[in-house]
Amino acid sequence: MSNATLYGIPISLYTGRARSYLIKAGVAYNEVSPITEHYIRDVVPQAGGRAGMPTLETAEGSVIRDGAAIIDHYETLSGNTYSPTTPKQKVLSRLFDVVGAEGLLRPAMHYRWDFPEENLNLLRFHFQSAIPRGPGREEKADKATDRMRAAGKGFGAVAENFSVIEALYIEWLEALNAHFSAYPYLFGSKPSIGDFGMIAPLYGHLGRDPKPLSLMQAKAVQLYRWVERMNRPELDLVEFEDQTGEYLPSDEIPESLITLLQQVAIDFVPETIAAANCINEWLDKQQDLHPGTEAIRGVGLCSFELRGATINALAQPYRFYLLQRVQDLFESLDSADQADVLSLFEACNLQSILTTKLNRRIGRENNLEVWL
Repeated sequence: MSNATLYGIPISLYTGRARSYLIKAGVAYNEVSPITEHYIRDVVPQAGGRAGMPTLETAEGSVIRDGAAIIDHYETLSGNTYSPTTPKQKVLSRLFDVVGAEGLLRPAMHYRWDFPEENLNLLRFHFQSAIPRGPGREEKADKATDRMRAAGKGFGAVAENFSVIEALYIEWLEALNAHFSAYPYLFGSKPSIGDFGMIAPLYGHLGRDPKPLSLMQAKAVQLYRWVERMNRPELDLVEFEDQTGEYLPSDEIPESLITLLQQVAIDFVPETIAAANCINEWLDKQQDLHPGTEAIRGVGLCSFELRGATINALAQPYRFYLLQRVQDLFESLDSADQADVLSLFEACNLQSILTTKLNRRIGRENNLEVWL
């Protein structure tokens, strides 16, 4: 049987999520830049007409666009190999998937685009690799980097916020490093859906671009080892001789993970509440938003406070497509398990995550996120 094909590039944040899963799950694949004639002619039409990374063409010829959907596909085939089964761990695993995919975009964009002296040579090289060879390739790459640099400001990565972004990111580094000093993965000695979500920014941008890579290696060595670990097929437990390759028993949530959850409450919850309010106001004005309409990635700017700074950032429906999965999972639990999970969320000031919703749900049709 032929290999699957993963369309992406090394510096793509979201490709890093899917790639890590394929490596750990033992899926045979080849990674190809999304510039081939076959991709443009045959793959993109099957991906809802959207050219984006990551997109996967399975060995059987099916096309799956989006990292979450790629992981869902193989988790279904494998019987949910990387999904914890106990209540708190499985809800938190889904939550960390959202935090990785959506909640660390601001530092990821800041540390990539606001340090050109350290990063620009690497970025130019990779952006050129994503453009077909031919006249004007370098100029096209420079224009693409300029567009992405401008896009970073849409996440609130502007000069007046740099000090807050950097201070919060150092707190993330410290909390993650403390956890991975004691455990090889989020929930023990086996990766979870949450690990794959978190690897997206922590490898694609923050564990690879020269500026944030040097910061991580200097201040968070155990976190950097986790980044290495997540890109290797074996469990890579060399620092953890007594590990079993399983999740922590009895639905244990260690103190180091509690510290991480408290960081989520500080840095993720305010934006989520503000974005929900912004999107719901937008939804109220959309009289002709028919079911099946694509849920575009941004519908306006939301404003919120972080450590005394006012942040203006793009309100993205995709955050709530992923967050629905956390909330649906919580609501599927029996009352006793819900009580245990809620108690944990309340202790970490995260309870609003379970109730902050859009006025309309988002689903997937024809490889696109759509309004239901």
